[in-house]
Amino acid sequence: MKTLLLNHADVRENAPMAELVPAIEAAFGAYERGDAQMPPKSYIDLPQYNGDFRSMPAYLDAGSWDAAGVKWVNSHPDNPERFDLPTVLGTMIYTDPETAVPLAILDGRTLTMLRTGAAAAVATDHLAVADASSLGIVGAGAQSYTQLRAISEVRDIETVVISDLDEERVAAFIDEFEADYDVRAGSVAEAAACDVLSTVTPVESPIVSRESVGEHTHINAMGADAAGKHELDDEILLDSKLVIDDYEQTTHSGEINVPWSEGVLGDGDIHAALGEIVVGTKAGHVDADGLTVFDSTGLAIQDVAAAHVAYEHAEDNDNGYPFDLLGLA
Repeated sequence: MKTLLLNHADVRENAPMAELVPAIEAAFGAYERGDAQMPPKSYIDLPQYNGDFRSMPAYLDAGSWDAAGVKWVNSHPDNPERFDLPTVLGTMIYTDPETAVPLAILDGRTLTMLRTGAAAAVATDHLAVADASSLGIVGAGAQSYTQLRAISEVRDIETVVISDLDEERVAAFIDEFEADYDVRAGSVAEAAACDVLSTVTPVESPIVSRESVGEHTHINAMGADAAGKHELDDEILLDSKLVIDDYEQTTHSGEINVPWSEGVLGDGDIHAALGEIVVGTKAGHVDADGLTVFDSTGLAIQDVAAAHVAYEHAEDNDNGYPFDLLGLA
């Protein structure tokens, strides 16, 4: 009856990317098969604080395990400058679906970073060319690190081009990875020319042009998570095999939300949801493919799957802090 408290270090230690990627893939599959429940993400807008809260509940049955939980997460862009706090915080409550006992309370910020990287890896595995060896990343914040670590689980990445206006962030990223990869700073265009490109910025005007991307580049568009955000030129989306994580979320707040609201994109421009590719009802990469794009908004099923991995490992490793939240122990 104890609830396990897992801080950022516990989550990172007990959610290895090699296990997160297949768990996230299983979550996409469960959702597509109808073995998951995921109510729409709800928002509380706080313009007086230039921020918002989002609640993300879900249940999924992956076959050999099932899990439930809810993440309470935010975006407060003024936090770093005004309060020396991260823009995104979050708390995950992981719950036994049979008894409703809260099994764990986890740092949702670290969990979000890890599962977002894992989702990009799942998409990359299904959509990128098999011999992809170069990865471009636009945006050198915290998510850039997990993008590289996750995508390296599914492709033999050798060369990395990191692009960001903040030279200190770029230098920190290079310092972290230069022992393991041929990593260098570059322009957005140089990053976009790689075999795989991940964009992890909060911009509202496209920064990746159609001319800059490679002929067979796979793009993980990870930055757009609210209405108005938009990283890729519309022509990229129109010319690509376009894959989304969830129809309602991507049309509201994903990379496609702006061109969608303007009538530039429509249903006929979407090839598939990633879950359809995972279960085999729609094709992933084929030899005739040119550009491919994965529009990721982040799904509650991903958080639940990641929390499952972290909790099970923490239990096995006696990590975390168990406490009697309910007074039933």
